[in-house]
Amino acid sequence: MTKQRQKRIIVSVTSDLVSDNRVHKVCTSLYNMGFSVLLVGRKKRDSLPLQSRKYKTRRFKLLFEKGPFFYACFNLRLFCFLLFSKNDVLLANDLDTLPANFLASKIKGKSLVYDSHEYFTEVPELINRPQVQKTWKQLEQKMVPKIKHAYTVCDSIAKVYSEKYGTAFKVVRNVPFAGSVSANLPKKHNEKTVLYQGAVNVGRGLKQAILAMQKIEGVKLIIAGDGDIKPELEKLVKEKKLENKIQFTGRLSLEELSKITPEADLGLSIEEDLGLNYRFALPNKLFDYIQALVPILVTNLPEMAAIVKQYEIGKITPSLEPKVLAEKIKEVLLDEDARRTWKKNLTIAAKDLTWEKEEKVLQDIFKNFL
Repeated sequence: MTKQRQKRIIVSVTSDLVSDNRVHKVCTSLYNMGFSVLLVGRKKRDSLPLQSRKYKTRRFKLLFEKGPFFYACFNLRLFCFLLFSKNDVLLANDLDTLPANFLASKIKGKSLVYDSHEYFTEVPELINRPQVQKTWKQLEQKMVPKIKHAYTVCDSIAKVYSEKYGTAFKVVRNVPFAGSVSANLPKKHNEKTVLYQGAVNVGRGLKQAILAMQKIEGVKLIIAGDGDIKPELEKLVKEKKLENKIQFTGRLSLEELSKITPEADLGLSIEEDLGLNYRFALPNKLFDYIQALVPILVTNLPEMAAIVKQYEIGKITPSLEPKVLAEKIKEVLLDEDARRTWKKNLTIAAKDLTWEKEEKVLQDIFKNFL
């Protein structure tokens, strides 16, 4: 009896693959389902080496690293690669990889699946650039209504896309693997720590968090990540003479991040309401905090607030005004009775919100291609 050939799926994303946790989890699930998986991204000048993974990876080196020339270059390179590669299924992550995947799938007659990590056309970087936003919206309008298989990160975005384009979007939340973060590790220091992990970009509430630290004693804020406004925030820290209260770790690998998260006393997910993308945000850091049994402070945005209310695992701040934010941070850190309750509830939430449960939706989508 001849051995059946593995179905090959090419997954593409514009990141450099180092810390893209959602894509890594999806690729791992697809590999475990029996697919031959190749993940394609890009390699920047400062990209860290990739850790060993079950599936294959490839990173393109490009002349441009940002702006319209980067997106054009990446999609042209990706289109040529997909066109001349053996593949059975294409998985496009976000709108910025969809043009190449869409064209290649049409020309080769291959199945296409679309994973929308966010409400792409409503990100703050596009809201203030109407002409660029218009271009992405036009691309979205031409392609998304013709896609048969799609999923996204939360109910709110799925509802918007389904109503707007008539494409049924399923929901695969960005929750971690069970046990991916070691909870209840002994702390290496006595100082209370507040952790923000993720992109250091506009609209993440980081400037307000830094200013709030002026009003809090005996607490350190750790900002674990990198992004466009990091230099601006580092300058602000120096101006306010907060170097002893605030630590920038820079970009960390998934493995490094999993070691520092459990040591935090509070996890921040305080996105600002800058358009629909942030309003509907349900970031993976929220679930990483939960898996590490770290109480959470979030802004009063629907998806994040719903998780905190459902499981009773922290507080919701009504404002990001630094004085109000400082008071909320102190409440979460100092209310020992509440913290004991949150810790119990976090144990329940951590068992419930796992990739092992969430990936069943993914399996339902991709089993049709095996």
